[in-house]
Amino acid sequence: MRKLIMWNVVTLDGYFEGEKNWDLSFHELVWGKELEEFSLTQLKSADMLVFGAATYKGMADYWTKAEGDEGEIAKLMNEIQKIVCSSTLKTADWNNTIVAKDAVAEISKLKLQGNGDMFVFGSGNLSESLMKAKLFDEFRLCIAPVFLGDGRLLFNQGIPHKKLNLLEAHPLATGGIILRYAPKEESRQ
Repeated sequence: MRKLIMWNVVTLDGYFEGEKNWDLSFHELVWGKELEEFSLTQLKSADMLVFGAATYKGMADYWTKAEGDEGEIAKLMNEIQKIVCSSTLKTADWNNTIVAKDAVAEISKLKLQGNGDMFVFGSGNLSESLMKAKLFDEFRLCIAPVFLGDGRLLFNQGIPHKKLNLLEAHPLATGGIILRYAPKEESRQ
């Protein structure tokens, strides 16, 4: 069975995007050799990437044009199978992409069909839907050492209460920290 994993870089005050769409400048605070190696390890374990429509468009635009130092990451991002979850998109042009109209139903089925990891990058609205459906097997966050003060929060009100087990806390030389959590199993009474 595939694992569904959330991956996001967030500020200490919980923002995954600045005030404007695609304002990810705080990512530069944590980017370095360690995070690059972690990113490559994640991508090599992935057999599917999952995006909401807005994140998909931004990622496709960026990674299909990426050059220079991002060669290996760009190659993997462009090769791995992708799912864009959207009720409005008719087609998706980025390599190896299919469109899923009903994210919760489709992701539930896809989790049963393989053994690799499925990663959700960004995609705040999609992540919220998948959290409410209790589909995530793991949450991976890289905390950037900054208070942004405004922008788009990753975890909004309405996210169901869920206790988590810490799997790993890995400090980075840049001052960031990678945290890995898994949902605690709910005890049956």
